[in-house]
Amino acid sequence: MTTPPPSPRVDVVLPCLNEAEALPWVLARIPPGWRALVVDNGSTDGSADVARALGASVVHEPRRGFGAACHAGLAAATADIVCFCDCDASLDPSLLIPFVRQVREGDADLVLGRRRPKGRSAWPAHARAGNFALARLLRRRTGLRLHDLGPLRAARRAPLLALGLTDRRSGYPLQMVVRAADAGWRIAEHDVPYLPRTGSSKVTGTWLGTWQAVRDMSRVLAEPASPTSAVAPTPQGGIPR
Repeated sequence: MTTPPPSPRVDVVLPCLNEAEALPWVLARIPPGWRALVVDNGSTDGSADVARALGASVVHEPRRGFGAACHAGLAAATADIVCFCDCDASLDPSLLIPFVRQVREGDADLVLGRRRPKGRSAWPAHARAGNFALARLLRRRTGLRLHDLGPLRAARRAPLLALGLTDRRSGYPLQMVVRAADAGWRIAEHDVPYLPRTGSSKVTGTWLGTWQAVRDMSRVLAEPASPTSAVAPTPQGGIPR
């Protein structure tokens, strides 16, 4: 008999579209004992092969969209705690360690990274403006006083799946926060350095991309409270309370 491999302590979902250049930096910063789930969203630069060669698990999601890639990674995860991080070297996944500790110890149900740009090129002005406007709309919709809707985050897998997230475009990160807030989750926010990305941006690096993201997220904010998110996780493993 062969012994099955131990379950990872944490799964880190890394949505990926043509990030072969950035992957070595990102994967080198995955904490020991954690598993990197690189979700290839139709890359043409060999990203999947690079990720696999560097020891990551690769999930293929042919349907294009940031939310589609994130949710495919969440569905493939097996660890109790799941993290999300961009795959473009703008965010360091090792910064997720205190996020995971806070979730594991029961101090928060969802922990988000508040991006603090390092250099003018890290976060274009139009993208910051769009994020600021959405944060204000989120406060009006949920009462949450968050500053950012960034991609660096951690939560327990089972409760995340129970939120019934449906957005498969740029609105996915916001829908997660909105439905978590509707469910009464405790949501925390920590400052994290935000670096200039490697390669070209697919979303917020252009005015058009920012406009599309804001449109997707505005649609999420217009949704009524979902009955599927009526419960919050417990600190002991995601069983609804």
